[in-house]
Amino acid sequence: MSLVEIAVQTFLAFFSIFIYARLLGRQQVSQLTFFEYVTGITFGSIAATIATDVNQRTLTHFIGLTLFAALTYLMQIISLQSRPARKVIEGEPVVMIKNGQILEKNMGTTHYNLDELRMQLRSKGYFNIGDVEYAVMEPNGQLSVLVKSQKRPVTPEDLQVDTDFEGLETELIMDGEIIFQNLNQLNLDLPWLKKQLEQKNVTDLNQVVFAGLDSQGNFYLDTRNDNQVGKADISDKPPD
Repeated sequence: MSLVEIAVQTFLAFFSIFIYARLLGRQQVSQLTFFEYVTGITFGSIAATIATDVNQRTLTHFIGLTLFAALTYLMQIISLQSRPARKVIEGEPVVMIKNGQILEKNMGTTHYNLDELRMQLRSKGYFNIGDVEYAVMEPNGQLSVLVKSQKRPVTPEDLQVDTDFEGLETELIMDGEIIFQNLNQLNLDLPWLKKQLEQKNVTDLNQVVFAGLDSQGNFYLDTRNDNQVGKADISDKPPD
């Protein structure tokens, strides 16, 4: 098998999985259900076979990959159209804790043990099971926790304190590139941006990692030379 054939098969596998993945939609790994996780692994395995096949069966594997993508897409459509089917395909949430009491039967049906439950609770900042009102295992394996009202942090609403609106920060410069579309949306111009940079003693855009403007009108700037005093080291290596 020649290097050219290997290169062609690799390009075919790469762009096939790229196109099919875009068509099938996007989700973070943490949001994937078990079915979607297994499907993703199988999808990648077939694509890898296309790239490394030495028996000249590239077309066969490509047809299999296309069929697998089509079936996955079909399952997504069925899940969107039918709630009963969605429950079968993606699974259902399962209550693990109710009123501070662990539901051992539900844990057994999901093959979930106490160590895993406590680990997920600790990762969310809850170290006392008795403080938890409800804990629900989601279809993607994540634990959703509702803490008892007596244990919840006090909010401005609880204190009847009025707060200002907090919107999203708008990117103005990223990696030295000005985002003119965002400038226009904010009714700002290049001279205004240059003035903000000059006030921060920045004259070279290539030195700007990020610049943004929040909803309160505060200008944030981060440069490549941060001039930090000292070195932040959180490793357990002994000092030099």
